[in-house]
Amino acid sequence: MTAGVVVVGAGQAGLQLAASLREAGYADPITLLGDEVDLPYQRPPLSKAYLADKITAAGLELRPAAYFSEYRIAHRACMRVTGIDRPGRRVLCANGEALAYDHLVLATGARNRALPVPGAELAGVYQLRGRADADRLKAALVAARSVAIVGAGFIGLEFAGICAARGLAVTVIEAAERPMARSVSAETAAFFTRAHGEAGIQFLFGAGVVAIEGEGKAEAVRLRDGTRVAADLVLVGIGVVPNQELAEAAGLSVDGGIRVDTFLATDDPAISAIGDCARAPSRFADGAQVRIESVQNALDQGRCLAARLTGRPAVFDAVPWFWSDQGPHKLQIAGLSTPGDASVARPVPAGACVFRFRDDRLSAVETVDRPGDHMAARRILAQGGGLTPAEAADPARDLKALATGR
Repeated sequence: MTAGVVVVGAGQAGLQLAASLREAGYADPITLLGDEVDLPYQRPPLSKAYLADKITAAGLELRPAAYFSEYRIAHRACMRVTGIDRPGRRVLCANGEALAYDHLVLATGARNRALPVPGAELAGVYQLRGRADADRLKAALVAARSVAIVGAGFIGLEFAGICAARGLAVTVIEAAERPMARSVSAETAAFFTRAHGEAGIQFLFGAGVVAIEGEGKAEAVRLRDGTRVAADLVLVGIGVVPNQELAEAAGLSVDGGIRVDTFLATDDPAISAIGDCARAPSRFADGAQVRIESVQNALDQGRCLAARLTGRPAVFDAVPWFWSDQGPHKLQIAGLSTPGDASVARPVPAGACVFRFRDDRLSAVETVDRPGDHMAARRILAQGGGLTPAEAADPARDLKALATGR
């Protein structure tokens, strides 16, 4: 009997792969190994709607339990994979099982980066990656009065917006000189600095954390300059680390992620990698290998790999796009920019629209509260980014028309 496809990781990438395989007519076994107790669930709402009690735990589930039996996808919860036996084509599990595979897919995701300072282990210090983290935060917010957030990335700012809406005192501590410094332009960062400030959120930029202080529980965050930020709840959001250890121990190439080719294959033709753990070449990064942390990337890579495994190979070439709900505002990004890219801010009556250019070639578009512009930008980038800085700056040039060639 064939062993079929074994997927290590039951997040959105792994589940999308399994679903797409079945949709494409794949008939052999599919085994989905997850290390959490839950059915596969959405992670983006954890820092948004779930914390705001706008969605329930059941509402997070990507598929109901009946789906897995109906489509013959063996979802194995609480399964921690400890090794890969490449010659024997088996994965080794912490419970002693060894599961055979015909094709192995690593969809192991990423984990939160730890804050390496004294006191980071105190009660009252949290990170947010999975549903269990979100549940702990929801419980802590009931009694919280003052919140310190270390890191002004998407997760930190989304959480800041949730806390401000509850009337809590919120301070965001960021080592860089502006929020989302690695992700957005100075213009978009300024929009959100202003918007969050109007909501009562305080920012401390260029600030290094040296300790979290408290007697058994967090009471304050100590900064390098001696400033003491009082807080009874501290959220650490300083980025993630790809879960590449299984691949590395098995002798596969890793470099800030599991290296794959344009078809999402590793060095071993029997092993592929997708989602947050994978580092793949992208034309949107001038052909360089990049690791993209987004639901869009996870879903598109799952579909692309399913097509290859069912005899329809195609280069992975999806336009990267991202979103972040921060307070009442929705940030959407299409494409991939670098800090050195030039910015062209288009005058708009509400929200924001910033075009990024690399050597006069469109690299990304950042929009705030402008979903139509975002969708047009995705189409323009998919077609090769044929938009000039002058066209970008001119509000009379309709983006939808430019996207459709009219």
